[in-house]
Amino acid sequence: MTEKQTNDNEDANERGPRQRKVRALPPVSTIPTLFTLANLVCGFAAIHYASKPIGTTTIFDWSTLTVAGILVFVGMFFDSVDGAVARLTKSMSDVGAMLDSLSDIVTFGVAPALMMLRLVSHYYYGPEESQASIIGPEAGDFFSKIIWGIAAVYLCCTALRLARFMVETPSASVEDHRLFSGLPTPGAAGAIASLIVLQQHLLFTTSETSTTQAVLANTFALGIPFVTLLCAFAMISRLPYAHFVNRYLAPKQDFTWLAKIIIPLVFASLWPQITLAVGFTVYALTGPLTLMQKKRVTAPEVGSNP
Repeated sequence: MTEKQTNDNEDANERGPRQRKVRALPPVSTIPTLFTLANLVCGFAAIHYASKPIGTTTIFDWSTLTVAGILVFVGMFFDSVDGAVARLTKSMSDVGAMLDSLSDIVTFGVAPALMMLRLVSHYYYGPEESQASIIGPEAGDFFSKIIWGIAAVYLCCTALRLARFMVETPSASVEDHRLFSGLPTPGAAGAIASLIVLQQHLLFTTSETSTTQAVLANTFALGIPFVTLLCAFAMISRLPYAHFVNRYLAPKQDFTWLAKIIIPLVFASLWPQITLAVGFTVYALTGPLTLMQKKRVTAPEVGSNP
């Protein structure tokens, strides 16, 4: 090999890393992306209100946690619309799916966990002390560390649930989104947020004595961390859950579909907070109930011949 060829090879090796081709970003559809980013902004706004001390706001005189919960539900709406819009416009892409998962971590992971921490801090530390701090890992007592640990476990399970969904779902078609393995992150966030919104509604509208209000607030504050932990485990489980939008809002439905949609809408118009809490709680329980029913059907009868 001549000296010139040697120098050329050395120059090529030096230029190699610099001239390595970077994978080009494919075109991104505008409308579905805007819906996904709207979901992300709703999650960010929910975190903003959840970080504030509990009190009334200028938004319909709702409490800060009520506004945070409503923003989670609005983000849920945008999350359900962006996929449908992407399928209608035939603009589904890997970038959109990844962006959707990142937005879901904020809206359905960080926001509900922080809402739970704010609620427990308010009734465990007291309104005065909770204005300056929120339960964290630096807390000295064992109960506070457990509550913060539950919030951290919930957030980690949300990320694991979304990562598993991205890997195991073969495509973005409707056929691959009729059943979920594990509680979907919007369902888990809805169960937590709806119970907190119901607690705030009962607390700020009850006409009972202050003692009854304190008992009601403490009961919810102690129960919601337990619900949060159950939702975290349900997300990473293999429990079967139906896709609500694809199942009940599909273009072609039977006649009973009207009753399944109209009756909840009537109840929601009369008692929105109770309807949301009951609806999301029932949905979270459908996974274990469905699994138990399948095991009961497939189990052989006792004493039957093989």
